[in-house]
Amino acid sequence: MTPATRTRGGRVAVATAVAGTVFIAAGAFWLSFTALADLARRSGVDAGQAWAWPLIVDGIIVVSTVAVVALAGQRSAWYPWALLAAGAVVSVTANAIHAVVAADADVPSVLAASVAAVPPLVLLAITHLTVILTRPLPAPEPSRESGEETATGAPPLIPAGREEAVLLREEEGWSNKQIARHLGVHPSTVGRWFARPALTDPDTEETP
Repeated sequence: MTPATRTRGGRVAVATAVAGTVFIAAGAFWLSFTALADLARRSGVDAGQAWAWPLIVDGIIVVSTVAVVALAGQRSAWYPWALLAAGAVVSVTANAIHAVVAADADVPSVLAASVAAVPPLVLLAITHLTVILTRPLPAPEPSRESGEETATGAPPLIPAGREEAVLLREEEGWSNKQIARHLGVHPSTVGRWFARPALTDPDTEETP
């Protein structure tokens, strides 16, 4: 399998996963939305305005999750983390209270609250997963091996004195120790220079 094929396969897998997470997040958001809106109406909020309360509560979860991923590793990430925790606590608690209030008399309160707590928790987890999946992958580090160009197209850097060392060895026949004393470097440094591929003069480079 070629790298291009693997890349296309990875993109298809990510796209499929994102589509699935968005679908699950939409379902979890809708269940939590209807429960919180009904709880707001039961709490005295006008029916025409009750829809705004679940948007505020669950909207904090979505926005702060995106902010947490975007600010990962930075000192300011504590604030979106605090908002995320507060939004999750409020949403889960409110969904559980609504389930206890609205549940049938023959349904245990613990069971009703546990079932109602699932949608906001899933919304929290699936939103975080969706943000991670949609983040661009970091570009691979450019190879710095001898003879290869860097990502900017420039050839690898040549250590100062290496070119002169090559000339002294080829034209004067000097040893590594003599070259090291002349250039003021350690003999092992000169040895490493000659362990690499020889320098190619652009004026004498062979053409195919």
